[in-house]
Amino acid sequence: MAIAETTAGQVAGATEDGLEVFRGIPYAAPPVGDLRFRAPQPHPGWQGVRDATQFGAIAPQISNDGLEALLGSFPQPQSEDCLFLNVWTPGLKGSRPVMVWIHGGGFTIGSGSEPYYAGATLAARGDAVVVTINYRLGALGFLHAPALGETNFGMRDQAAALQWVRDNIANFGGDPDNVTIFGESAGGMSVAALMASPEAAGLFHRAIPQSGAAHHTMALADAETIGASFLERLGVASDDTEALRSLPLETILEKQGEMEAEMFAEIAAGGAAQMPFRPAVDGEFLTTHAINAITDGQSQSVQTLVGHLDEEWKLFTAMMPGDPPNEEDIVERLDRMGLDGRRAYDVYRAARLARSEPAEPADIYDAAASDDLFAIPALRLADAQAALQPGTFMYLFDWQSPALGGALGSCHALDIPFVFGTYEQAAEFAGSGPEAAALSETVMDAWLAFARNGNPSTESREFPAYDTETRPQLVFGENVRVEHNWRANERSVWEGLK
Repeated sequence: MAIAETTAGQVAGATEDGLEVFRGIPYAAPPVGDLRFRAPQPHPGWQGVRDATQFGAIAPQISNDGLEALLGSFPQPQSEDCLFLNVWTPGLKGSRPVMVWIHGGGFTIGSGSEPYYAGATLAARGDAVVVTINYRLGALGFLHAPALGETNFGMRDQAAALQWVRDNIANFGGDPDNVTIFGESAGGMSVAALMASPEAAGLFHRAIPQSGAAHHTMALADAETIGASFLERLGVASDDTEALRSLPLETILEKQGEMEAEMFAEIAAGGAAQMPFRPAVDGEFLTTHAINAITDGQSQSVQTLVGHLDEEWKLFTAMMPGDPPNEEDIVERLDRMGLDGRRAYDVYRAARLARSEPAEPADIYDAAASDDLFAIPALRLADAQAALQPGTFMYLFDWQSPALGGALGSCHALDIPFVFGTYEQAAEFAGSGPEAAALSETVMDAWLAFARNGNPSTESREFPAYDTETRPQLVFGENVRVEHNWRANERSVWEGLK
């Protein structure tokens, strides 16, 4: 048993395989009662030594059956009292690099205690301190209702967790002046939003947005429209904050679920993926869209490693099976993305045929949707940050999932178990064997090197800094290599957009 001091009181963790592990440490007051739909408040503290050997409850959420069928189900207790974090450290003494993981899940599902995010392997391999966090999700974390006077609760939770790290991590063997934030999907979008936020400035020094960049923040008018629609569904007047704070949790989740179902129906019909609950430009936490703030230099001191997978959208195609679309359908969908649909279709098809890749209409849509939501935003973030920060790097992941007979390809979320060294727990999804082990070691070493010194290069692998002319990306897959201007023909159709 290890006992560590925090600003709120002492916590007792467990010694596991040479690491000290602390689970379920509260980093803010429980956001319940009058604190529902409010920015996080300081924890009042406790007397004596608090047990920190078990994970805390996760944020209230509705299970995604399609995603769980593909990635596995990890049922965990849920509660509005969910603002907990977890720490894996090689020892309580020392000054190690700190890596803070922000989980994904579309801002509506997930937690910092999922098995794929266990920090033990990463912490031990790199002599680093790994922290994972929960934050409020869905309406409880991202409802915008002007009468509340506050918004972006989930993002402010993340900032509060980083404040806890700043104030406490030295007592867990970490260096508060060397903090890297990293996250995937909504977690990657969160990383970019934190980079863009004046309220988070100085709380971290390096950033790794994985499969989620700075194009997914919501305009104030859109946030207000969605908020008003949600209150109407709840049957709550726009100015009745007392009623909103006293509603049964089940009612909030039920109406949230209705909005999410409508979003997925829209996506399945070829519409845009517009998440109803996500960071909003509220004039305080975010004063402008994240990509604009980063372009303007809000995060110019932050060394950044940004990237994506080659076939992100294939995960979502597998979650929403249906009849294969025809060419006309895809041209219309590309039009709705803001492209010249006919031209874009022809460019994607020709480029794929030239590389002897499948070029059916569904293949072209998977590729374009992957670019729309993940690859192009990542490139734009790298472009913006590299203009100000020489320590900017970009990666690509093209390892193939063995799941569903290979239908998932190098899909969304496939990188996570390699980053954490937990691929064996996800073997059906991620793969296993010597090649998977070697890839995971290569990925972990790059992430750890970046967290330690701001450069992901290792003794065995040079990682070129990003530039906007040749756009080098280190490719992680069966063949680890450097590529320049990856899929440049297809990417050309996006010039002037995004």
